[in-house]
Amino acid sequence: MNLETMPAFAPALMSGAIAIAMLARKRRSVASWCFFGGMILLSVESIFNALSQGTAGPISLVRWQTWALLAKCGLPVLWLGFSVTYSRGNYLEFLRRWRLPLVAALLLPFGIAAACHGHVLQPPSHAPFARADWIHSTPAGKAIDVLLLSAFVLILMNLEKTFRAAVGTMRWRIKFLVLGLAVVFGARLYTESETLLYSGHSLALAGIDSASLLIGCILVATAYLRSGFAEIEIYPSHAVMESSITVLLAGGYLFIVGVLAQVVAYLGGTAHFQLQAFFILLGIAALAVLIFSERLRLNLRHFVSRHFQTSQRDIRKIWTLFTQRMASVMDQPALCLTSARLISETFNILSVTVWLLDRRAERLIVGASTAIGEGMPIDPHANLPAPETFLSGLRGHAGPFNLEKSDEAWAAELMRATPSQFREGGNRIGLPLMAGDRPLGIAVLADRVNGARYSVEELDLLKCIGDQIAAALLNLRLSEELAQAREIEAFQTMSAFFVHDLKNAASSLGLMLKNLPVHFDDPVFRADALRGIGNTTNRINLLIERLCVFRNKLDLNPTETDLNQLLTESLKEMKAFPKVEVVRELRPIPKIMADGESLQIVFTNLLLNAADAVGDTGRVTVGTREREGRAVVCVVDDGCGMSESFIKNSLFRPFQTTKKRGTGIGMFQSKMIVEAHRGNILVQSETGKGTTFEVSLPFRPYV
Repeated sequence: MNLETMPAFAPALMSGAIAIAMLARKRRSVASWCFFGGMILLSVESIFNALSQGTAGPISLVRWQTWALLAKCGLPVLWLGFSVTYSRGNYLEFLRRWRLPLVAALLLPFGIAAACHGHVLQPPSHAPFARADWIHSTPAGKAIDVLLLSAFVLILMNLEKTFRAAVGTMRWRIKFLVLGLAVVFGARLYTESETLLYSGHSLALAGIDSASLLIGCILVATAYLRSGFAEIEIYPSHAVMESSITVLLAGGYLFIVGVLAQVVAYLGGTAHFQLQAFFILLGIAALAVLIFSERLRLNLRHFVSRHFQTSQRDIRKIWTLFTQRMASVMDQPALCLTSARLISETFNILSVTVWLLDRRAERLIVGASTAIGEGMPIDPHANLPAPETFLSGLRGHAGPFNLEKSDEAWAAELMRATPSQFREGGNRIGLPLMAGDRPLGIAVLADRVNGARYSVEELDLLKCIGDQIAAALLNLRLSEELAQAREIEAFQTMSAFFVHDLKNAASSLGLMLKNLPVHFDDPVFRADALRGIGNTTNRINLLIERLCVFRNKLDLNPTETDLNQLLTESLKEMKAFPKVEVVRELRPIPKIMADGESLQIVFTNLLLNAADAVGDTGRVTVGTREREGRAVVCVVDDGCGMSESFIKNSLFRPFQTTKKRGTGIGMFQSKMIVEAHRGNILVQSETGKGTTFEVSLPFRPYV
């Protein structure tokens, strides 16, 4: 080892040490094993780069750089696996979604290298590039470089998404690790793009990789000193996962490559390229640390507030943001998480934990927190305040209060269950969630950046936010209770009709069984009994079929259908009403694309309803015609008719019927079937004067 190769050996040693430190953790995961393997490969690659700098002659340079490139082939699968599993509570879901890219990242680079027997680099063969530090890429080498560049973009994209999904203390814990890896792979986007641009590798580019690894290791080591590589559990939303700044920035790299090359040439050419690139990377890393510094952002905000604003908070902007975020919330966990994040971002509070009383007010539960991952208990052995004590104590506070100065036992128990992460994070504040005089929970605010004190304006704003959160929680709970009550009411109503019809069927069967031993030898009785059992079975099956409308999705099987033929089949049911006069006005019309079995159910329902309405001495008219490019079926009766209010409020609703033995499901089912065919069903009726049903269907509803 000499002075020339030390800059490359230093990151190699540091990377290996960090890998061993990760492996020494008691809790190991998929992410920790990927991190260990990835850091080892980075160390091996840096060693080969260092050995390349100490060689003399193109043959040795090609050999060591070939080994370095082969070591790079293992980076995509390990670091891509790390990026999709690190600090993600649902990492198994992401592993399943990324299984094909992971397999490709493993097989393609090594497959290409094996196919060309490791001949991925070669010395330059013509004068313009015949330099001691430059070697050319073979077609196989170029293909590997393309794969590496694509993999590095995906790795940075996933790391960015993990970082964006974290808030508060969770973001503080992973910040330096993510920044360190961003420096390492961000620099490699530049070097790989240079390699592809000039179709070759150089020691200067290898030096940039080593320099970025050294800077990245320093940041990763800082993360280890901060939290010991402790992972958190966050659950990135799909909205966050579908957008990435990394993908946009990666496209800009191709432009930056040319600009940076011109800057280096202006500053002295390639003689000092490595040193200049090191300081450029160091400056970028320092800028990133400052940008993500919560302390700097708070000080900057205070400076702007003090010198350029009359009020510390833009209430209208905060309230607009609060309203927008709450508008899409549909359940209690989402409301708690949205509220915690809003408070954390607005007041620069790293740890915001929302505690809720369960529906029976029997215990406290964690609604959401920015200090822990979703679904993780804060302290499974913590003694939480008793609900009675908590309720009585919370009623004594009308707004935010200092938990640290409270001498109540329940406040001390709550603070032990919600510990602070920083010594200089200031006092913990309790924000009651009160809907009128009804306590629903409390939000504990801890670890404010710089331990800044809350102004009177901020405390008033917090009280308003707490009241709005409590009102939203109460509305959600009442809505859920109302929905459950309606479901129970619908179930009871449905059960009443179902039980009523089953009771009639059971009575009929029971009477037959009672008389069967006495009249078993009578063939007429046996035939009548079999016919009665068949009719009862058919009625039960029809009842079950109609009830299944609420449980099953309507599935149509459209074919060319003759409506006149369907009506002819349905009219056979009218034989059960021999005294009803049936008038047929079936005109020739083209066939339509429809589900014939479903439409026959509709027509049968209409005919049976018409027969019930007219009684023994009425008339039912059935007709078909073509009108305005649609097929129209009319069923007219001169029966009892229906009132306007019944048609408007009850006719097509389930369990609403005027028939003594009806279930009120037939017309509801018929309307569903007709609308599924993109048709409509109209009704005209007057009490005592009869009813007209008109079903209008398009000839080609699916074109």
